[in-house]
Amino acid sequence: MTPFTGLENAAPGSVLTRAIDRLGMAHDASHYLLTPQAVLVPTDAGQVAALMRAAAGLGLGVTFRSGGTSLSGQAGTDQLLMNTRRHFRGIEVLDDGARVRVQPGAVLRQVNARLAPYGRRLGPDPASETACTIGGIVANNSSGMTCGTHANTYQTLESMTLVLPSGTVVDTGRPDADAHLHTAEPLLAETLLRLRDRVRSNPDSVRRIRAQFAMKNTMGYGLNSFLDHDGPAQILAHLVIGSEGTLGFVAEAVFRTVPVHPHAGTGLLLFANLHEAMAVMPELVAAGPAAVELLDAESLRVAQADPAADDLLRTLTVDRQAALLVEWQRADADDLTDREHTAHALFDGLPLAAPARLSRDPAGRAALWHIRKGLYATVAGNRPTGTVALLEDVAVPVDALAGLCDDLHHLFDRHAYERSVIFGHAKDGNLHFMLNERFGAGTEVQRYAEFTEEMVGAVLDRGGTLKAEHGTGRVMAPFVRRQYGDELFTVMLEVKRACDPGGLLNPGVLLTGDPQAHLRHLKPVVTVEPEVDRCVECGYCEPVCPSRDLTTTPRQRIVLRREMAAAGPELAAELEREYRYDAVDTCAVDGMCATACPVGINTGDLTKRLRAEGNGRAAQRVWRTAARHWDATTRAMDLALDAARIPPAGLVEAVTRAPALPRWSRDLPAGGTRRRPVPSPDADAVYLPSCLNTMFGPAAGGPGVMAAVQELAARAGIRLRVPDGIAGLCCGTPWSSKGLPAGYDIMRAKVVAALAGTDVPVISDAASCTEGFHRLLPDVRVLDAVSFVATHVLPKLTTTRRLPSLALHPTCSSTRLGIDDALHRIASAVADRVVVPDDWQCCAFAGDRGLLHPELTASATRAEADAVTRGEFAAHASVNRTCEIGLTRSTGRTYHHLLELLLEATS
Repeated sequence: MTPFTGLENAAPGSVLTRAIDRLGMAHDASHYLLTPQAVLVPTDAGQVAALMRAAAGLGLGVTFRSGGTSLSGQAGTDQLLMNTRRHFRGIEVLDDGARVRVQPGAVLRQVNARLAPYGRRLGPDPASETACTIGGIVANNSSGMTCGTHANTYQTLESMTLVLPSGTVVDTGRPDADAHLHTAEPLLAETLLRLRDRVRSNPDSVRRIRAQFAMKNTMGYGLNSFLDHDGPAQILAHLVIGSEGTLGFVAEAVFRTVPVHPHAGTGLLLFANLHEAMAVMPELVAAGPAAVELLDAESLRVAQADPAADDLLRTLTVDRQAALLVEWQRADADDLTDREHTAHALFDGLPLAAPARLSRDPAGRAALWHIRKGLYATVAGNRPTGTVALLEDVAVPVDALAGLCDDLHHLFDRHAYERSVIFGHAKDGNLHFMLNERFGAGTEVQRYAEFTEEMVGAVLDRGGTLKAEHGTGRVMAPFVRRQYGDELFTVMLEVKRACDPGGLLNPGVLLTGDPQAHLRHLKPVVTVEPEVDRCVECGYCEPVCPSRDLTTTPRQRIVLRREMAAAGPELAAELEREYRYDAVDTCAVDGMCATACPVGINTGDLTKRLRAEGNGRAAQRVWRTAARHWDATTRAMDLALDAARIPPAGLVEAVTRAPALPRWSRDLPAGGTRRRPVPSPDADAVYLPSCLNTMFGPAAGGPGVMAAVQELAARAGIRLRVPDGIAGLCCGTPWSSKGLPAGYDIMRAKVVAALAGTDVPVISDAASCTEGFHRLLPDVRVLDAVSFVATHVLPKLTTTRRLPSLALHPTCSSTRLGIDDALHRIASAVADRVVVPDDWQCCAFAGDRGLLHPELTASATRAEADAVTRGEFAAHASVNRTCEIGLTRSTGRTYHHLLELLLEATS
């Protein structure tokens, strides 16, 4: 018997108690840190209900955790933390996109990707769209940059399926939802109706609620529910919105969607200072922009370093300036033109520090929004080492913005908060401001407490709210009574007692009697390694990580390093043991985390260094020898794959299950073909066929990519030279990914020597190898064969046989190389209908990871494989031989290199 036997009995296999699981999940984007006693991973709503009942029996609270992008401390606990992301990712588009049914673990961007073909999206549009989940969007009443209060979560929710702490399931979309609630939970239904009447009969309560919720407001419970809805089911549903998991578990929700306006004009308005920018807001808002986003001087300094920054930003000498990112969106192009004329006339009367114009250029607009959406994490990532970023979030009436900004700057100076940043959704009177703090044994906590007290007064004195978007959490829970008054605070307490009489859900969050709650459990930041010290634990990296459902995510790898650095000897040793498999061995080192991280952290760099430190002299020596004799090494692998097909398959599979051996399985191909030089003194390009061609044979019935590249080039009259010694050359990825620098240097020298004097492009036929050659040969023009063919060969080909449909798997390397457009051009030449599954991601085959840890590839491809096997496709393709093997294994469908299919489709 363990303390959690009751939980295990309620949901077998769902209770994780290892230190690495608890500490890895303890961290979120906020400045609070509590370590759960166990992490619960239920598979369905029934298990959620069973676990809540079991937790109540143990006297332990339950906190729901999905994306972990929350900033106010509402996603952490020192009791039981329930992971509601892993098994709750369902998305179902309804009524041609007019509505959508979603589960709490679905990421907002994935939902919008499903809605995009219908020209629709969800109303809430927070900057964290790449990582935030529906669970958090509902729990925090998310809004964002354009939705204001008219299309936020509260306004666009149609219904939800709610699991109460008692285990009762309430579907508010049922026609008889009110009657069902009365029958199943009579006391709750009666309490909601009584509180409705109490609120409505009190003119002061009505006035306060109307004023508070005319702004973005996520402080306390959404008491506007009592004014906007009559029946108990809808009142309950809308109270749950913004309740931060304190009233029940939202198993799924149905939203009304909003149209995507296809025409938009975006620009940057520059002002001499923040006060002048805020002073024009009433006039600017009256012109009806979809978005007005503020960037103060410190924000502009950080934005200048963003690769997406335009000439105006890069060349600006920033002193005290501020900027407003403005955008008008319309369904009709002519209507947008009229709006732009009105806007430019308005601009002429503003005290601008530089000329302003609106642009419809997609690339320029995307660059501006990229800077804005990543601003918090980018600014936080540039904080002084060892400090934690504290992001506050307030709103005031628009005409009070200038005065509040003055107040905030005065408070920054008074409390010596240097390099503090103000940005946010100015159109809605919604400001975000960030402080850098180093919580320790000194006076920092007292300084923070005094600043918070004065900030609260400044905001409330101007008729504002202390939380506009990010939720009350722990950070503002002590101030809910002060914002609403005793009467409405009492109503909130009754709501909590009626839904959760045992105080089971998310204790300490949203409502509290502890005036010091916001000063407890503050997160220390431990400096550990230069590769990852800038991490702000925002979690943007997690949705793209292929190991996220198997072991750890990039955020967890980083926070666990911090935990190990702070731990005592016994705990540190335990974490080190568990970290090897969970964080090092099963890291795909695919670099996709860097594509999602606002500050560009690639945890693969950390993994490579840790692998290097774990490699003994014998391993280094073996791989140095392999680099010198790569031809013999690859041929040995080729022969081994051929030989493995001779004995009974079960025997070979059993033998290769030994630790550290690549696992052979009957779905692996036979060995490939040795690469041979092709002389061509007047070559148009040098072709470096991947050594994957030697190790793995082509997919069944295919000629292989090596033959396809050479034949396609010949059809287009392009001469390719394959250099002498090609059989012994490699892009170096096997050594770099394993942390074997000596072998890598040997291979680099061999490749450089083979290409001496080359003045034409170098191409390779596997996206990962192309990326490897990019790193290996920084001064050489390296192109992937897909990109080369799309530009130089495809225009000279004639399509003779098109496929009706094609399932296409981009790769992590093709994404990082930026060749996915070329990928789609070729695919469109091959097939009438090209489908990239919405759930595609890196397959995690990662060289030999798919052989050493096939469970990693199985986990990474599970969602994509499900989508592919549910569809009907004439062919399946990717652009890397190992990715083709991984997808073939997971889907049971044969994947070819895309260029093989192009060869068959053209002449």
